[in-house]
Amino acid sequence: MRIGIFVIAACFPGQDPGRVLRESVELIEAAEEAGFHDAWIAEHHFMSYGVCPSALTLAAVAAGRTSRIGLGTAVSVLSCQHPVALAEQAAMLHHLSGGRFTLGVGRGGPWVDLEVFGTGLARFERGFGESLDLLVRALSEGSVVAEGEFFRFREVGLVPRARLRPVVACTSEATVGLAAGRGLPMLLGMHIGDRDKALLVAEHVARGGSGSGHLAAGVAHVADSTEAAVRELKASMPAWLGPGLAGYVPVDDRPRPSRDVAAYVDLLTRIHPVGSPEHCAEVLRRTAGSTGIEHVILTVEGIGDHRRALEDVRRLGAEVLPLLRD
Repeated sequence: MRIGIFVIAACFPGQDPGRVLRESVELIEAAEEAGFHDAWIAEHHFMSYGVCPSALTLAAVAAGRTSRIGLGTAVSVLSCQHPVALAEQAAMLHHLSGGRFTLGVGRGGPWVDLEVFGTGLARFERGFGESLDLLVRALSEGSVVAEGEFFRFREVGLVPRARLRPVVACTSEATVGLAAGRGLPMLLGMHIGDRDKALLVAEHVARGGSGSGHLAAGVAHVADSTEAAVRELKASMPAWLGPGLAGYVPVDDRPRPSRDVAAYVDLLTRIHPVGSPEHCAEVLRRTAGSTGIEHVILTVEGIGDHRRALEDVRRLGAEVLPLLRD
């Protein structure tokens, strides 16, 4: 298995966002030292759930502070950006990181970001496929021309040029179909369990895609006993998730999304590697066995304390990763 970390830049009440961002880079440095395969960085706008508005920028900083670990975005929100501009920046990171960078993109949601950045609800609802096609062509062919509904421009050559295959965050069958039709691997979220992950992988295959190369995000916390790990995470995570999830503001008059935070935390502690080192390894093996997904990225930020998050990274590296290699 390949195990990475998932950096959300989660901001708990009373924490300084600037400090959270600096600590996020320290987590990536610690993950490299601990032997993790890669580090994937989330992008969010106008909310405390995650205070990194540019995953590419944070990845660039991390590239300069590390030498081995892979780096990716999980994800850059394609509905809020020009796909060719995003391709240019991804190509830069590919070259500047020595080939360690992978671009992950997603549709995003019907949030106020679309209004602020001027891309509009239609780009989210109808334009994701067109944006994805332009991005893929820019990263695979080196030149691109647009004659679609949302983009029209003459042919241009990409400078610098880089051949990259993006990963696509998928939470619906429609997006799975778009990824599969273009031969692109999926990134599946931490809000679904193994059964639902397996169904999305099967849907990807049914749409002409592959059963391999996909990633899954999860939550991790290691303690001497599983009971202690679950208890600690249930005590800490609601303080982040309550105000954080409330930051998702719809761009139109649709109802604000709501979630039972306590029930969500309970779900996360049951389906992800939260527990003793042996329990964490067994959960990861079970996910790989039941879904075919052998690349998992884990956030350790739910504990709400940077020192404890660093400890999780080190314990995962020293006590869990060796069990997965046995």
